[in-house]
Amino acid sequence: MEEDNLLEAFWAVTRRLREHTRVTLEPLHISPSQSRAVMVLSKHGEMRLSALAEHLRIAPRSATEVIDDLQRRGLVQRKPDPSDRRATLVVLTEPGADTARRIREARATEGERLFAGLQPSDRAELSRILREIRDSQ
Repeated sequence: MEEDNLLEAFWAVTRRLREHTRVTLEPLHISPSQSRAVMVLSKHGEMRLSALAEHLRIAPRSATEVIDDLQRRGLVQRKPDPSDRRATLVVLTEPGADTARRIREARATEGERLFAGLQPSDRAELSRILREIRDSQ
C-alpha cells in the first residue's frame, strides 16, 4: 500500500534529521530536551515552568528537571513573577541566547544538507505540503 510507504519514508527522514541534528549539537553538550526548552524560551521569552511544560508537552516535574540542568549550566535563570509572588519565571541568560542561536544554525545546516538534493520546485512543494499538515492539526 502506498500510504505505508509514505509513512515509512516520512519516519525514516525524521529519524535521519534527528540523528544528524543530535550529532551536530554534540559540541554544545546539550540534550534534545534541553535544546527544545532553550528554543521555546528563545521564541516566546520568559515564562512560567507550567507554560514551558505545556509547550514541550511534558510533565511539569520533567520541565523542572530540564530547567534545573540548564540553570546549572548558566543557560537560564529563574526570577520572581511580578504578577504572582508565588510563581517563578524562567528566562534565557546571555549564554542561553547564544546557545539558541547556535542550535538554530545547526538545525539550518542539517536541513540544508538533508534537502540539498531536491530541486527548488520540489523543496517549495514539500514545504507547502508540510505546512499544510502542520496547520491542519
